[in-house]
Amino acid sequence: MTASAPSQAPTRPHDEQQYLDLIRTVLDTGAPRPDRTGTGTLSLFAPPNLRFTLADDTLPLLTTKRTFLRGIVEELLWFVQGCTDSTKLSAKGIKIWDGNGSKEFLEKRGLGHRRAGDLGPVYGFQWRHFGAPYEDCDADYAGKGVDQLQQCIRKIKHDPTDRRIILSAWNPADIPQMALPPCHMMCQFYVHLPPAGDPTAKPKLSCLMYQRSADLGLGIPFNIASYALLTHMVAHVTDTVPHELIIQLGDAHVYRDHIDALKTQLEREPRPFPKLRWARKVEGIDDFRSEDFVVEGYDPHPSIAMKMSV
Repeated sequence: MTASAPSQAPTRPHDEQQYLDLIRTVLDTGAPRPDRTGTGTLSLFAPPNLRFTLADDTLPLLTTKRTFLRGIVEELLWFVQGCTDSTKLSAKGIKIWDGNGSKEFLEKRGLGHRRAGDLGPVYGFQWRHFGAPYEDCDADYAGKGVDQLQQCIRKIKHDPTDRRIILSAWNPADIPQMALPPCHMMCQFYVHLPPAGDPTAKPKLSCLMYQRSADLGLGIPFNIASYALLTHMVAHVTDTVPHELIIQLGDAHVYRDHIDALKTQLEREPRPFPKLRWARKVEGIDDFRSEDFVVEGYDPHPSIAMKMSV
């Protein structure tokens, strides 16, 4: 008799494959729709969620094209600081908010009384000062409004089974004052408690993010990496272990002028995700600096140019 070969567990697909499969689905079945920018999209509503492991210091930074890591880190720190001035990012060479912060765009939104770069009470303001009256991007909001981010950190540390560990950027009362209403609207943190009887095991931290409007070509690679980094940051200051990032999309769309670029990207095979290492021990969420983020082993395919619609 011939001995049969031992069975092997199926290999887990690369996490990036979910993103590529979603693009294929939208290109094949997406509904043509007009949009705010006038560019036109192919759109799919509420596709299956995307799940990315953060275990073993993994950072889901897409590899089928080079992703602008420095821009992702600086924008995230800008959010965490509660800043709403796009010129602060632009001065560092991060131009992603320049179009929405231009005087011309603000005037179209009925916000022409604001100086260029004043985006209104967008993401960071809501994270750190929810409910505070917005004056302008130069005002001091210290101690004003609800600091949702610190509330989340406090609950993860002291009330880890709370089902309300939520960070929301969606504030209907403030939307008329925003240059751009939030696309990634809210996230919820979940603490996985260690097994009983294992005093050495640490709790694990997962994050579920909901995004109402998802630009699959340009925006989503940023958003995946940004919320993965945020989860790693929160885990670092709460002494938990990063576990998983889950993203649920509402309107998942491909802009028509991104189609050819995305077809090129779909021809590429994903490579291993890089690892995130901290340059030092950071005690508080406000203490992170860009040089604290050490990303190792990032070996992506070349960049693919795509135009941003504003």
